[in-house]
Amino acid sequence: MQTLIIGDIHGCYAELWSLLENAGLSDGDLIVAAGDIVDRGPETPQVVSFFQQSRNALTLMGNHERKHIRSAKGEVALSLSQQISKIQLGDVYPTVLKWLSSLPLYVDLPEAVVVHGYLELGIPLGEQNPMVLCGTMGGEKILHQRYDQPWYALYCGDKPVVVGHKNYTKSSLPFIYQDKVFGLDTDCVHGKALTGLLLPSFRIVSVPSRGNMWLQVRRSVARPVRQPSTPKVMGHWDELNELALARLVETIQHASETLLTKLHENIPAYSDLPLRKQAKLFAAEAGSGAWGALINLARQGKCDPDTARRILKTPAALHELITNIPGDKG
Repeated sequence: MQTLIIGDIHGCYAELWSLLENAGLSDGDLIVAAGDIVDRGPETPQVVSFFQQSRNALTLMGNHERKHIRSAKGEVALSLSQQISKIQLGDVYPTVLKWLSSLPLYVDLPEAVVVHGYLELGIPLGEQNPMVLCGTMGGEKILHQRYDQPWYALYCGDKPVVVGHKNYTKSSLPFIYQDKVFGLDTDCVHGKALTGLLLPSFRIVSVPSRGNMWLQVRRSVARPVRQPSTPKVMGHWDELNELALARLVETIQHASETLLTKLHENIPAYSDLPLRKQAKLFAAEAGSGAWGALINLARQGKCDPDTARRILKTPAALHELITNIPGDKG
């Protein structure tokens, strides 16, 4: 029997189907998605349906699935990509939420361990922190605080580990570290490739992406409106403005992560500085005005659509900020 482990699908059903055809699976073979099968792509409902209905297919819980579940509990707000998935799924969304809640955090196969995000060192699978397994920002923070090297460089488990979540090579090629860590996220939804790993042969299978599907989806539902005089768009917080707000929050969260990475790279002792000093250096780089305020909140994990709406106050201010995002080239 073969097992095909697949990297982040993110609503790209056409690529999933092509990968399955290229893998040459038999009826008794197993299909395991490493998580993040939802969001960003145009075909989240089809991908979800495939894994719900296929007897020989299962998916792990990734950070995107986990955020849908946490949002339903009122713990976090949905990002733009998740709001779009909710609209795509329509009436079946509550049923899908229940199914997402049942997904496992890991799979321990005879040949390899599969998780979505990362592993803590020397801790049994059943005792791992879910945030680490799912690859959340909180999980990344835990690893950064505990280890001075990337987690994969320290991994010494008995079996190879297969992950998704992050495109370590920033290309269409998978990440393979000393034949003990296999990273299969190759940014299919951003225009690169969908990658799988066949066990027990450890053979890589890959198909090219149709293009930057997330860019296409964003443009179709949340393009910023640049005519302040349009009353329908600029006058009140309608669905279009809420989607644009969610898109802005996602941009700010990404900008905050990028800025933190830059500070850690440019100031080797940044993480050892007093928290007040870290915050001061971050604020100096973040800038002023609404953008600076929001990116500082994102650093603290406090930037969500509700908070951004309170700070911006009006849709007009929202679209003014979207039009003038620092460093934005469109």
